[in-house]
Amino acid sequence: MQFTAEHRQLRDTVARFVTEEINPHVKDWEAAEEFPSHDVFKKMGDLGLLGVKYPEEDGGLGLDFSYAMVVAEELGKIDCGGVPMAIGVQTDMCTPALARFGSEDLRKEFLRPAIAGDAVGCIGVSEPGAGSDVAATKTWARIDGDDYVINGQKMWITNGMKADWCCLLVNTEPDAAPHKAKSLVMVPMDSPGITRQKIHKIGMNSSDTAQLFFDDVRVPRRNTVGKPGDGFRMQMMQFQEERLWAAANGLPSLDRMIDATVEYCRQRGAFGKKLIENQVIHFRLAELRTEVELFRSLVWRAVEDYVNGEDVTRLASMAKLKGGRLSLSNDLFERGQSFNDCD
Repeated sequence: MQFTAEHRQLRDTVARFVTEEINPHVKDWEAAEEFPSHDVFKKMGDLGLLGVKYPEEDGGLGLDFSYAMVVAEELGKIDCGGVPMAIGVQTDMCTPALARFGSEDLRKEFLRPAIAGDAVGCIGVSEPGAGSDVAATKTWARIDGDDYVINGQKMWITNGMKADWCCLLVNTEPDAAPHKAKSLVMVPMDSPGITRQKIHKIGMNSSDTAQLFFDDVRVPRRNTVGKPGDGFRMQMMQFQEERLWAAANGLPSLDRMIDATVEYCRQRGAFGKKLIENQVIHFRLAELRTEVELFRSLVWRAVEDYVNGEDVTRLASMAKLKGGRLSLSNDLFERGQSFNDCD
């Protein structure tokens, strides 16, 4: 991936925004279990940061996907996970299908305000009984004249408490197979029949997360993104951008975790010397640095291929897998724990 002067200028803009508008407030937002998303998104919209990859006619910057990933990576320097995740939902999770397949009317009503920062969006896919198995989602809509009448519930919805609209995956074709029964429907969140319930978490606290209940919610059928029954396919396409966003966003935190471990080992003493003076720790730190650099190469290779119009399903899925393991489970966590075991 070749970075241009324009990539670097965009990175600098995001870095200044994070330093001046977000990081000074993170501690308070984490304690409050929310952040002022409408205010933050409006400031980002004014800078053009919410529609980097979207067409200029919809208020975006009209740049390719690599520029959006520069934004994602720089947002990884925010001092928490909740705020960047909420931003990522707005830019790369609830809007890609709308931008690509939505009608002119839908883009005018929902996408353009989201890009401008005048509206907060969310994506409604997961349910209490269906998360990774998207085909198993049960929320359904019956046809009543020119409307859909929607019933069901969605779970773990980022931005759900404050969202102005939801890009909802809902079963609209009762006689079709699960993969062909679903549509993406734009649902205004002030529609009668919607109830929101805040979910309290043990992390990502500043990002509001909700369970959404739909009780005979009436939405015009013209709010369908693309063709009815094509929602599963479009959502799978959205997931590729979501996975690449998450992978790119996670890169700075991996570097920071290693940096923090190095600093700890320099300060902490055991058996008459600093931990950093143990050769085995040098070996493990070198291995971690190498794995993160390999992961970075994978992410940016996938981004470059995606910009060139290639199918990156496999690479994006690999990036999601490796990024998650490096961050949480088998790699950084277990090896980082071994550093403490040296004490």
